[in-house]
Amino acid sequence: MALAKLLSQSLTRRVAGSGFGSPFARRSHSSVFASKTYISPKARFFNTSSPKRNASSAKDASPSPSSPFKNRWKLAKRVGLGIVAASVFFYGVSIYNFRHPDPKQPFPDPSKKTLVILGAGWGATSILRTVDSSLYNVVVVSPRNYFLFTSLLPSTATGSVHSRSIVQPIRYLLRHKSHFVRFYEAECSDIDKDGKTVEIRRKTSDGQEFVQQINYDYLVCSVGAETQTFGIPGIEEHGCFMKEMWDAQKIRTRIMKCLEQAQFKDLDPETRRRYVHFVVVGGGPTGMEFAGEMADFINADLKSWYPELANDFSVTLIEALPSVLPMFSSKLREYTKSLFAKTNINIRTQTALKKVTSDSIIVEVTDPEVWAGGNRPRPLIKNLIESLNEQTNRRGLIVDDYMQVNGMPDVFALGDCTSTAYAPTAQVASQQGAFLGQLFNKLGSLDFEKPRVDRHIAIGEELDSAALISLANEKHASTKVFRPFKYSHQGSLAYVGHEKAIADLNVPFLDKQIHASGYLAFFFWRSAYLSELYSLRNRTNVLLDWIRTSLFGRDISSL
Repeated sequence: MALAKLLSQSLTRRVAGSGFGSPFARRSHSSVFASKTYISPKARFFNTSSPKRNASSAKDASPSPSSPFKNRWKLAKRVGLGIVAASVFFYGVSIYNFRHPDPKQPFPDPSKKTLVILGAGWGATSILRTVDSSLYNVVVVSPRNYFLFTSLLPSTATGSVHSRSIVQPIRYLLRHKSHFVRFYEAECSDIDKDGKTVEIRRKTSDGQEFVQQINYDYLVCSVGAETQTFGIPGIEEHGCFMKEMWDAQKIRTRIMKCLEQAQFKDLDPETRRRYVHFVVVGGGPTGMEFAGEMADFINADLKSWYPELANDFSVTLIEALPSVLPMFSSKLREYTKSLFAKTNINIRTQTALKKVTSDSIIVEVTDPEVWAGGNRPRPLIKNLIESLNEQTNRRGLIVDDYMQVNGMPDVFALGDCTSTAYAPTAQVASQQGAFLGQLFNKLGSLDFEKPRVDRHIAIGEELDSAALISLANEKHASTKVFRPFKYSHQGSLAYVGHEKAIADLNVPFLDKQIHASGYLAFFFWRSAYLSELYSLRNRTNVLLDWIRTSLFGRDISSL
Protein backbone atom coordinates (compact mmCIF):
# COMPACT_ATOMS: atom_id res chain seq x y z
CA MET A 1 0.00 0.00 0.00
CA ALA A 2 2.76 2.36 0.88
CA LEU A 3 4.64 1.39 -2.31
CA ALA A 4 1.61 2.18 -4.49
CA LYS A 5 1.27 5.61 -2.82
CA LEU A 6 4.92 6.44 -3.51
CA LEU A 7 4.59 5.39 -7.20
CA SER A 8 1.47 7.58 -7.58
CA GLN A 9 3.25 10.68 -6.15
CA SER A 10 6.30 10.09 -8.40
CA LEU A 11 4.09 9.78 -11.49
CA THR A 12 2.31 13.00 -10.59
CA ARG A 13 5.62 14.94 -10.28
CA ARG A 14 6.87 13.63 -13.65
CA VAL A 15 3.63 14.47 -15.49
CA ALA A 16 3.66 17.97 -13.99
CA GLY A 17 7.31 18.45 -14.94
CA SER A 18 6.75 17.25 -18.51
CA GLY A 19 3.92 19.73 -19.16
CA PHE A 20 1.03 17.29 -19.35
CA GLY A 21 -1.97 17.58 -17.13
CA SER A 22 -3.44 14.79 -15.13
CA PRO A 23 -6.92 14.42 -13.77
CA PHE A 24 -5.35 12.88 -10.68
CA ALA A 25 -3.41 16.05 -9.88
CA ARG A 26 -4.28 17.57 -6.52
CA ARG A 27 -5.91 21.04 -6.22
CA SER A 28 -2.91 22.30 -4.35
CA HIS A 29 -0.90 22.23 -7.61
CA SER A 30 -3.26 24.56 -9.53
CA SER A 31 -1.16 27.59 -8.69
CA VAL A 32 1.89 25.96 -10.21
CA PHE A 33 0.02 25.21 -13.41
CA ALA A 34 -1.38 28.73 -13.63
CA SER A 35 2.03 30.32 -13.16
CA LYS A 36 3.32 28.33 -16.16
CA THR A 37 0.23 29.25 -18.25
CA TYR A 38 -0.51 25.55 -18.79
CA ILE A 39 -3.76 24.63 -20.54
CA SER A 40 -4.94 21.10 -19.80
CA PRO A 41 -6.27 18.88 -22.60
CA LYS A 42 -9.68 18.94 -20.95
CA ALA A 43 -9.79 22.69 -20.99
CA ARG A 44 -8.51 22.69 -24.57
CA PHE A 45 -11.27 20.24 -25.58
CA PHE A 46 -14.14 22.20 -24.02
CA ASN A 47 -12.92 25.69 -25.20
CA THR A 48 -15.49 26.85 -27.82
CA SER A 49 -14.40 30.51 -28.11
CA SER A 50 -12.92 31.84 -31.33
CA PRO A 51 -9.16 32.16 -31.72
CA LYS A 52 -9.55 35.88 -32.40
CA ARG A 53 -11.27 36.43 -29.04
CA ASN A 54 -8.67 34.33 -27.28
CA ALA A 55 -5.91 36.44 -28.82
CA SER A 56 -7.72 39.61 -27.76
CA SER A 57 -8.13 38.32 -24.21
CA ALA A 58 -4.48 37.37 -24.02
CA LYS A 59 -3.53 40.82 -25.28
CA ASP A 60 -5.71 42.52 -22.66
CA ALA A 61 -4.31 40.34 -19.92
CA SER A 62 -0.72 41.23 -20.78
CA PRO A 63 0.58 44.48 -19.23
CA SER A 64 0.63 47.24 -21.91
CA PRO A 65 3.49 49.73 -21.80
CA SER A 66 2.31 53.26 -20.82
CA SER A 67 2.79 56.02 -23.42
CA PRO A 68 5.54 58.68 -22.93
CA PHE A 69 2.89 61.42 -22.86
CA LYS A 70 1.15 59.83 -19.85
CA ASN A 71 4.44 59.43 -18.03
CA ARG A 72 5.34 63.08 -18.61
CA TRP A 73 1.91 64.23 -17.54
CA LYS A 74 2.17 62.24 -14.30
CA LEU A 75 5.63 63.69 -13.67
CA ALA A 76 4.40 67.22 -14.36
CA LYS A 77 1.49 66.76 -11.95
CA ARG A 78 3.78 65.48 -9.23
CA VAL A 79 6.23 68.34 -9.74
CA GLY A 80 3.36 70.87 -9.72
CA LEU A 81 1.90 69.44 -6.54
CA GLY A 82 5.36 69.48 -4.97
CA ILE A 83 5.85 73.12 -5.85
CA VAL A 84 2.42 74.03 -4.46
CA ALA A 85 3.09 72.10 -1.24
CA ALA A 86 6.50 73.72 -0.83
CA SER A 87 5.02 77.19 -1.47
CA VAL A 88 2.27 76.66 1.09
CA PHE A 89 4.80 75.39 3.60
CA PHE A 90 7.12 78.36 3.00
CA TYR A 91 4.19 80.78 3.23
CA GLY A 92 3.07 79.26 6.51
CA VAL A 93 6.56 79.36 7.99
CA SER A 94 6.97 83.00 6.92
CA ILE A 95 3.68 83.97 8.55
CA TYR A 96 4.59 82.15 11.74
CA ASN A 97 7.98 83.84 11.94
CA PHE A 98 6.37 87.21 11.26
CA ARG A 99 3.77 86.76 13.99
CA HIS A 100 6.25 85.40 16.55
CA PRO A 101 9.31 87.64 16.96
CA ASP A 102 12.02 86.62 19.38
CA PRO A 103 10.62 87.16 22.91
CA LYS A 104 14.17 87.27 24.30
CA GLN A 105 15.53 89.93 21.98
CA PRO A 106 18.80 90.92 23.68
CA PHE A 107 19.57 94.49 24.58
CA PRO A 108 22.72 95.92 22.99
CA ASP A 109 25.87 96.57 24.95
CA PRO A 110 25.63 100.08 26.49
CA SER A 111 29.38 100.50 26.03
CA LYS A 112 28.95 100.47 22.26
CA LYS A 113 28.34 103.52 20.14
CA THR A 114 24.89 104.98 19.62
CA LEU A 115 23.47 105.26 16.10
CA VAL A 116 20.49 107.63 15.83
CA ILE A 117 18.35 107.50 12.67
CA LEU A 118 15.87 110.29 11.95
CA GLY A 119 12.97 109.24 9.75
CA ALA A 120 11.08 106.11 8.66
CA GLY A 121 11.03 106.49 4.89
CA TRP A 122 12.78 104.67 2.07
CA GLY A 123 16.31 105.57 3.15
CA ALA A 124 15.86 104.99 6.89
CA THR A 125 14.16 101.60 6.51
CA SER A 126 16.81 100.52 4.02
CA ILE A 127 19.46 101.29 6.66
CA LEU A 128 17.53 99.39 9.33
CA ARG A 129 17.23 96.34 7.12
CA THR A 130 20.98 96.30 6.42
CA VAL A 131 22.68 97.44 9.63
CA ASP A 132 23.75 94.91 12.26
CA SER A 133 21.96 96.04 15.43
CA SER A 134 24.38 94.10 17.63
CA LEU A 135 27.16 96.56 16.76
CA TYR A 136 25.38 99.69 18.01
CA ASN A 137 22.75 101.08 20.30
CA VAL A 138 20.30 101.92 17.54
CA VAL A 139 17.65 104.61 18.13
CA VAL A 140 14.98 105.56 15.59
CA VAL A 141 13.06 108.85 15.76
CA SER A 142 10.16 109.56 13.40
CA PRO A 143 6.86 111.50 13.60
CA ARG A 144 5.08 108.48 12.09
CA ASN A 145 5.42 104.89 13.28
CA TYR A 146 5.15 103.21 9.89
CA PHE A 147 6.84 102.92 6.53
CA LEU A 148 4.75 104.08 3.56
CA PHE A 149 5.11 102.52 0.12
CA THR A 150 4.62 105.80 -1.73
CA SER A 151 4.71 104.25 -5.19
CA LEU A 152 1.12 103.02 -4.76
CA LEU A 153 -0.32 106.22 -3.31
CA PRO A 154 -2.20 107.05 -6.55
CA SER A 155 -3.91 103.65 -6.36
CA THR A 156 -4.87 104.34 -2.75
CA ALA A 157 -6.45 107.71 -3.61
CA THR A 158 -8.83 106.08 -6.11
CA GLY A 159 -9.61 102.99 -4.04
CA SER A 160 -7.76 100.40 -6.13
CA VAL A 161 -5.63 99.53 -3.09
CA HIS A 162 -6.54 99.84 0.57
CA SER A 163 -4.53 102.37 2.55
CA ARG A 164 -3.35 99.89 5.19
CA SER A 165 -2.09 97.50 2.53
CA ILE A 166 0.85 99.77 1.66
CA VAL A 167 2.00 100.68 5.18
CA GLN A 168 4.28 98.63 7.40
CA PRO A 169 4.52 99.48 11.12
CA ILE A 170 8.14 100.24 11.88
CA ARG A 171 8.07 98.05 14.99
CA TYR A 172 7.41 95.00 12.79
CA LEU A 173 10.89 95.58 11.42
CA LEU A 174 12.59 96.50 14.70
CA ARG A 175 11.27 93.47 16.60
CA HIS A 176 12.86 91.13 14.04
CA LYS A 177 16.35 92.60 14.41
CA SER A 178 19.04 90.61 16.23
CA HIS A 179 19.18 93.15 19.07
CA PHE A 180 16.70 95.60 20.57
CA VAL A 181 16.17 98.88 18.71
CA ARG A 182 14.50 101.77 20.53
CA PHE A 183 11.85 103.81 18.71
CA TYR A 184 10.39 107.25 19.51
CA GLU A 185 7.37 108.58 17.67
CA ALA A 186 8.42 112.22 17.86
CA GLU A 187 9.71 115.12 15.80
CA CYS A 188 13.39 116.10 15.87
CA SER A 189 13.47 119.85 16.54
CA ASP A 190 17.20 120.57 16.88
CA ILE A 191 20.65 119.03 16.33
CA ASP A 192 23.66 120.09 18.40
CA LYS A 193 26.71 119.08 16.38
CA ASP A 194 29.17 120.20 19.07
CA GLY A 195 27.50 118.35 21.94
CA LYS A 196 26.45 115.51 19.62
CA THR A 197 22.85 115.50 20.82
CA VAL A 198 19.44 115.71 19.18
CA GLU A 199 16.33 117.24 20.70
CA ILE A 200 13.01 115.47 20.08
CA ARG A 201 9.51 116.73 20.85
CA ARG A 202 6.10 115.11 21.03
CA LYS A 203 2.73 116.58 21.90
CA THR A 204 0.46 114.29 23.86
CA SER A 205 -3.29 113.89 23.51
CA ASP A 206 -3.88 115.84 26.74
CA GLY A 207 -1.98 118.92 25.53
CA GLN A 208 1.39 118.26 27.17
CA GLU A 209 4.69 118.34 25.31
CA PHE A 210 7.52 115.91 25.94
CA VAL A 211 11.07 117.11 25.24
CA GLN A 212 14.04 114.76 25.39
CA GLN A 213 17.75 114.93 24.59
CA ILE A 214 19.42 111.93 22.92
CA ASN A 215 23.18 111.57 22.64
CA TYR A 216 24.62 110.11 19.47
CA ASP A 217 27.93 108.90 18.12
CA TYR A 218 26.63 108.63 14.56
CA LEU A 219 23.57 110.47 13.27
CA VAL A 220 21.62 109.84 10.05
CA CYS A 221 19.22 112.46 8.67
CA SER A 222 16.56 110.84 6.51
CA VAL A 223 13.66 113.20 7.19
CA GLY A 224 12.64 113.70 3.56
CA ALA A 225 11.32 117.00 2.22
CA GLU A 226 8.14 119.03 1.87
CA THR A 227 6.20 119.67 -1.31
CA GLN A 228 7.37 122.79 -3.09
CA THR A 229 4.51 125.25 -3.67
CA PHE A 230 6.57 128.16 -5.12
CA GLY A 231 4.36 130.54 -3.17
CA ILE A 232 1.38 129.97 -5.46
CA PRO A 233 -1.62 131.65 -3.81
CA GLY A 234 -4.39 129.33 -2.63
CA ILE A 235 -2.65 126.04 -3.36
CA GLU A 236 -2.30 124.99 0.27
CA GLU A 237 -5.88 126.00 1.11
CA HIS A 238 -7.65 124.52 -1.92
CA GLY A 239 -5.22 122.01 -3.44
CA CYS A 240 -4.33 118.43 -2.52
CA PHE A 241 -0.81 117.03 -2.52
CA MET A 242 0.32 113.46 -3.16
CA LYS A 243 3.10 112.74 -0.68
CA GLU A 244 1.70 111.21 2.53
CA MET A 245 -1.09 108.82 3.40
CA TRP A 246 -3.32 111.57 4.69
CA ASP A 247 -2.92 113.32 1.33
CA ALA A 248 -4.35 110.29 -0.50
CA GLN A 249 -7.18 110.03 2.02
CA LYS A 250 -7.94 113.73 1.61
CA ILE A 251 -8.09 113.37 -2.19
CA ARG A 252 -10.46 110.41 -1.98
CA THR A 253 -12.75 112.24 0.46
CA ARG A 254 -12.77 115.32 -1.78
CA ILE A 255 -13.64 113.23 -4.85
CA MET A 256 -16.60 111.51 -3.22
CA LYS A 257 -17.94 114.76 -1.76
CA CYS A 258 -17.82 116.43 -5.16
CA LEU A 259 -19.67 113.50 -6.73
CA GLU A 260 -22.46 113.65 -4.18
CA GLN A 261 -22.71 117.44 -4.47
CA ALA A 262 -23.17 117.15 -8.22
CA GLN A 263 -26.38 115.15 -7.69
CA PHE A 264 -28.53 118.14 -6.76
CA LYS A 265 -31.02 119.04 -9.48
CA ASP A 266 -30.90 122.78 -8.90
CA LEU A 267 -27.24 123.00 -10.00
CA ASP A 268 -26.57 124.69 -13.29
CA PRO A 269 -24.73 122.53 -15.88
CA GLU A 270 -21.50 124.50 -15.57
CA THR A 271 -21.29 124.01 -11.82
CA ARG A 272 -22.09 120.30 -12.18
CA ARG A 273 -19.29 119.86 -14.72
CA ARG A 274 -16.92 121.75 -12.44
CA TYR A 275 -17.64 119.35 -9.56
CA VAL A 276 -16.60 116.35 -11.67
CA HIS A 277 -13.63 117.98 -13.42
CA PHE A 278 -10.34 116.74 -11.92
CA VAL A 279 -7.14 118.72 -12.55
CA VAL A 280 -3.73 117.12 -11.97
CA VAL A 281 -0.71 119.43 -11.73
CA GLY A 282 2.60 117.80 -12.69
CA GLY A 283 3.56 115.53 -15.56
CA GLY A 284 5.97 113.29 -13.66
CA PRO A 285 5.34 109.61 -12.85
CA THR A 286 3.15 110.39 -9.83
CA GLY A 287 0.92 112.83 -11.69
CA MET A 288 0.62 110.57 -14.73
CA GLU A 289 -0.20 107.53 -12.61
CA PHE A 290 -2.88 109.39 -10.70
CA ALA A 291 -4.42 110.67 -13.95
CA GLY A 292 -4.45 107.11 -15.31
CA GLU A 293 -5.94 105.72 -12.09
CA MET A 294 -8.58 108.45 -12.08
CA ALA A 295 -9.56 107.66 -15.67
CA ASP A 296 -9.91 103.97 -14.73
CA PHE A 297 -12.03 104.92 -11.72
CA ILE A 298 -14.34 107.00 -13.92
CA ASN A 299 -14.71 104.54 -16.80
CA ALA A 300 -14.90 101.30 -14.79
CA ASP A 301 -16.93 102.44 -11.77
CA LEU A 302 -18.22 106.00 -11.54
CA LYS A 303 -20.03 105.98 -14.88
CA SER A 304 -21.90 102.85 -13.78
CA TRP A 305 -22.91 104.12 -10.35
CA TYR A 306 -23.45 107.76 -11.40
CA PRO A 307 -25.02 107.38 -14.86
CA GLU A 308 -26.49 110.90 -14.77
CA LEU A 309 -22.92 112.29 -14.62
CA ALA A 310 -21.40 110.00 -17.23
CA ASN A 311 -21.09 112.73 -19.86
CA ASP A 312 -19.71 115.36 -17.46
CA PHE A 313 -16.58 113.61 -16.12
CA SER A 314 -13.25 115.03 -17.31
CA VAL A 315 -9.56 114.85 -16.33
CA THR A 316 -6.97 117.51 -17.21
CA LEU A 317 -3.23 117.29 -16.60
CA ILE A 318 -1.07 120.42 -16.77
CA GLU A 319 2.73 120.50 -16.92
CA ALA A 320 5.05 123.50 -17.00
CA LEU A 321 7.71 121.69 -19.04
CA PRO A 322 7.45 121.12 -22.80
CA SER A 323 6.70 117.42 -22.33
CA VAL A 324 5.41 114.99 -19.72
CA LEU A 325 7.52 112.14 -18.31
CA PRO A 326 10.91 113.67 -19.24
CA MET A 327 12.78 110.70 -17.70
CA PHE A 328 11.27 108.28 -20.24
CA SER A 329 12.14 107.80 -23.90
CA SER A 330 10.36 109.88 -26.53
CA LYS A 331 8.67 106.76 -27.91
CA LEU A 332 7.06 105.99 -24.55
CA ARG A 333 6.05 109.61 -24.07
CA GLU A 334 4.22 109.59 -27.39
CA TYR A 335 2.59 106.28 -26.50
CA THR A 336 1.32 107.76 -23.24
CA LYS A 337 -0.04 110.86 -24.94
CA SER A 338 -1.95 108.78 -27.49
CA LEU A 339 -3.36 106.53 -24.76
CA PHE A 340 -4.46 109.53 -22.69
CA ALA A 341 -6.18 111.01 -25.74
CA LYS A 342 -8.18 107.77 -26.17
CA THR A 343 -9.26 107.83 -22.51
CA ASN A 344 -10.29 111.54 -22.67
CA ILE A 345 -7.44 112.87 -20.52
CA ASN A 346 -6.51 116.35 -21.67
CA ILE A 347 -2.77 117.09 -21.43
CA ARG A 348 -1.66 120.72 -21.47
CA THR A 349 2.12 121.19 -21.50
CA GLN A 350 4.02 124.47 -21.12
CA THR A 351 1.26 125.56 -18.77
CA ALA A 352 2.20 126.91 -15.35
CA LEU A 353 -0.12 127.13 -12.37
CA LYS A 354 -0.39 130.69 -11.06
CA LYS A 355 -3.31 130.76 -8.64
CA VAL A 356 -5.85 128.42 -7.06
CA THR A 357 -9.26 129.50 -5.84
CA SER A 358 -12.16 127.56 -4.35
CA ASP A 359 -13.75 126.97 -7.75
CA SER A 360 -11.05 127.52 -10.41
CA ILE A 361 -7.35 127.63 -11.25
CA ILE A 362 -5.44 130.32 -13.12
CA VAL A 363 -2.66 129.22 -15.47
CA GLU A 364 -0.44 130.78 -18.08
CA VAL A 365 1.59 129.50 -21.01
CA THR A 366 5.27 129.29 -20.03
CA ASP A 367 8.57 129.51 -21.83
CA PRO A 368 9.88 126.08 -22.92
CA GLU A 369 12.98 126.48 -20.75
CA VAL A 370 11.15 126.99 -17.46
CA TRP A 371 12.28 124.46 -14.83
CA ALA A 372 10.15 123.41 -11.87
CA GLY A 373 11.19 121.34 -8.87
CA GLY A 374 8.97 119.38 -6.50
CA ASN A 375 10.61 119.53 -3.05
CA ARG A 376 11.72 122.04 -0.45
CA PRO A 377 13.68 121.35 2.76
CA ARG A 378 11.93 120.83 6.06
CA PRO A 379 12.46 123.38 8.88
CA LEU A 380 15.07 121.17 10.61
CA ILE A 381 17.19 120.88 7.46
CA LYS A 382 16.66 124.53 6.62
CA ASN A 383 18.04 125.56 10.03
CA LEU A 384 21.07 123.31 9.58
CA ILE A 385 21.82 124.81 6.16
CA GLU A 386 21.60 128.34 7.52
CA SER A 387 23.88 127.55 10.50
CA LEU A 388 26.74 125.96 8.49
CA ASN A 389 29.13 127.89 6.27
CA GLU A 390 29.92 124.69 4.34
CA GLN A 391 26.29 124.42 3.22
CA THR A 392 25.79 126.68 0.21
CA ASN A 393 22.84 125.01 -1.49
CA ARG A 394 19.42 125.99 -0.15
CA ARG A 395 17.66 123.00 -1.70
CA GLY A 396 19.22 120.43 0.67
CA LEU A 397 22.25 119.26 2.61
CA ILE A 398 25.50 118.87 0.69
CA VAL A 399 27.16 115.50 1.35
CA ASP A 400 30.38 113.84 0.20
CA ASP A 401 30.81 110.52 -1.59
CA TYR A 402 30.23 108.65 1.68
CA MET A 403 26.97 110.52 2.46
CA GLN A 404 28.66 112.55 5.24
CA VAL A 405 27.28 116.05 5.75
CA ASN A 406 29.80 118.80 5.02
CA GLY A 407 30.65 120.68 8.20
CA MET A 408 29.10 118.12 10.59
CA PRO A 409 31.39 115.30 11.78
CA ASP A 410 29.74 111.89 12.24
CA VAL A 411 26.50 113.13 10.66
CA PHE A 412 25.17 111.48 7.51
CA ALA A 413 22.23 112.38 5.28
CA LEU A 414 20.41 110.74 2.40
CA GLY A 415 17.25 110.92 0.36
CA ASP A 416 15.16 114.00 -0.37
CA CYS A 417 16.79 116.10 2.37
CA THR A 418 20.11 116.16 0.47
CA SER A 419 21.28 118.08 -2.57
CA THR A 420 22.98 115.63 -4.92
CA ALA A 421 23.23 114.92 -8.62
CA TYR A 422 20.59 112.20 -8.29
CA ALA A 423 16.85 112.56 -8.68
CA PRO A 424 14.84 112.58 -5.42
CA THR A 425 13.31 109.14 -5.96
CA ALA A 426 12.64 106.10 -3.80
CA GLN A 427 15.13 104.09 -5.85
CA VAL A 428 17.96 106.49 -5.00
CA ALA A 429 17.08 106.66 -1.29
CA SER A 430 16.90 102.86 -1.02
CA GLN A 431 20.34 102.38 -2.53
CA GLN A 432 21.79 105.13 -0.34
CA GLY A 433 20.29 103.49 2.74
CA ALA A 434 21.73 100.07 1.86
CA PHE A 435 25.11 101.73 1.27
CA LEU A 436 25.06 103.44 4.68
CA GLY A 437 23.95 100.25 6.42
CA GLN A 438 26.98 98.41 5.03
CA LEU A 439 29.23 101.35 5.90
CA PHE A 440 28.08 101.32 9.54
CA ASN A 441 28.63 97.56 9.67
CA LYS A 442 32.23 98.09 8.60
CA LEU A 443 32.71 100.97 11.05
CA GLY A 444 31.26 98.90 13.88
CA SER A 445 33.45 95.90 13.05
CA LEU A 446 36.66 97.88 13.51
CA ASP A 447 38.14 96.11 16.54
CA PHE A 448 40.22 98.47 18.67
CA GLU A 449 41.72 95.73 20.82
CA LYS A 450 41.87 92.46 18.85
CA PRO A 451 41.96 92.85 15.09
CA ARG A 452 40.42 89.61 13.82
CA VAL A 453 40.85 89.83 10.06
CA ASP A 454 42.67 91.96 7.58
CA ARG A 455 40.08 94.72 7.33
CA HIS A 456 39.85 95.24 11.12
CA ILE A 457 42.28 97.96 12.09
CA ALA A 458 43.52 98.71 15.61
CA ILE A 459 43.23 102.47 15.95
CA GLY A 460 42.12 105.04 18.49
CA GLU A 461 38.45 105.62 19.26
CA GLU A 462 38.89 109.39 19.25
CA LEU A 463 38.82 109.50 15.45
CA ASP A 464 35.55 110.49 13.79
CA SER A 465 33.92 108.59 10.95
CA ALA A 466 35.68 110.58 8.22
CA ALA A 467 39.09 109.86 9.75
CA LEU A 468 38.23 106.18 10.21
CA ILE A 469 37.22 105.85 6.58
CA SER A 470 40.34 107.63 5.36
CA LEU A 471 42.72 105.63 7.58
CA ALA A 472 41.10 102.30 6.67
CA ASN A 473 41.46 103.03 2.95
CA GLU A 474 45.08 104.13 3.40
CA LYS A 475 46.09 100.97 5.23
CA HIS A 476 44.28 98.78 2.70
CA ALA A 477 44.67 100.74 -0.51
CA SER A 478 44.46 97.61 -2.67
CA THR A 479 41.08 96.47 -1.34
CA LYS A 480 39.49 99.82 -0.40
CA VAL A 481 37.57 98.90 2.75
CA PHE A 482 35.21 101.87 2.27
CA ARG A 483 34.16 102.62 -1.26
CA PRO A 484 32.20 105.75 -2.24
CA PHE A 485 28.52 105.53 -3.07
CA LYS A 486 27.67 104.74 -6.66
CA TYR A 487 24.11 104.83 -7.86
CA SER A 488 22.90 102.12 -10.23
CA HIS A 489 19.78 103.13 -12.13
CA GLN A 490 17.55 100.09 -12.64
CA GLY A 491 15.01 101.83 -14.84
CA SER A 492 11.69 103.67 -14.60
CA LEU A 493 8.12 102.40 -14.42
CA ALA A 494 4.78 104.17 -14.62
CA TYR A 495 1.16 103.06 -14.83
CA VAL A 496 -0.76 105.03 -17.47
CA GLY A 497 -4.26 103.60 -17.08
CA HIS A 498 -6.47 101.10 -18.87
CA GLU A 499 -4.31 98.23 -17.49
CA LYS A 500 -1.29 99.47 -19.42
CA ALA A 501 2.09 100.73 -18.29
CA ILE A 502 5.41 101.98 -19.65
CA ALA A 503 8.87 100.80 -18.68
CA ASP A 504 12.44 101.92 -19.37
CA LEU A 505 14.66 99.13 -18.05
CA ASN A 506 18.44 98.99 -17.87
CA VAL A 507 19.91 95.57 -18.57
CA PRO A 508 23.53 95.57 -17.27
CA PHE A 509 24.68 92.31 -18.87
CA LEU A 510 23.32 93.43 -22.26
CA ASP A 511 24.58 97.00 -21.81
CA LYS A 512 21.38 98.38 -23.30
CA GLN A 513 18.01 99.81 -22.34
CA ILE A 514 14.73 98.05 -23.00
CA HIS A 515 11.58 100.06 -23.73
CA ALA A 516 8.25 98.35 -23.11
CA SER A 517 4.63 99.45 -23.09
CA GLY A 518 1.15 98.00 -23.01
CA TYR A 519 -0.21 94.97 -21.19
CA LEU A 520 3.16 93.23 -20.86
CA ALA A 521 4.66 96.29 -19.18
CA PHE A 522 1.57 96.45 -16.95
CA PHE A 523 2.13 92.92 -15.64
CA PHE A 524 5.81 93.69 -15.15
CA TRP A 525 4.86 96.88 -13.28
CA ARG A 526 2.65 94.91 -10.93
CA SER A 527 5.26 92.19 -10.44
CA ALA A 528 7.97 94.75 -9.70
CA TYR A 529 5.84 96.60 -7.16
CA LEU A 530 4.83 93.35 -5.47
CA SER A 531 8.47 92.36 -5.11
CA GLU A 532 9.42 95.81 -3.77
CA LEU A 533 6.73 95.81 -1.09
CA TYR A 534 8.22 95.58 2.35
CA SER A 535 6.86 92.30 3.70
CA LEU A 536 4.83 89.23 2.85
CA ARG A 537 1.92 90.84 4.68
CA ASN A 538 1.98 93.85 2.33
CA ARG A 539 2.30 91.67 -0.76
CA THR A 540 -0.64 89.52 0.28
CA ASN A 541 -2.86 92.52 1.06
CA VAL A 542 -2.06 94.35 -2.19
CA LEU A 543 -2.57 91.23 -4.29
CA LEU A 544 -5.95 90.61 -2.63
CA ASP A 545 -6.88 94.27 -3.20
CA TRP A 546 -6.14 93.94 -6.92
CA ILE A 547 -8.25 90.78 -7.09
CA ARG A 548 -11.07 92.48 -5.18
CA THR A 549 -11.00 95.48 -7.53
CA SER A 550 -11.10 93.22 -10.59
CA LEU A 551 -14.08 91.28 -9.25
CA PHE A 552 -16.18 93.90 -7.45
CA GLY A 553 -14.79 97.25 -8.58
CA ARG A 554 -13.61 100.16 -6.43
CA ASP A 555 -15.46 101.19 -3.30
CA ILE A 556 -17.42 104.46 -3.65
CA SER A 557 -18.33 105.05 0.00
CA SER A 558 -17.41 108.40 1.56
CA LEU A 559 -14.95 107.04 4.13
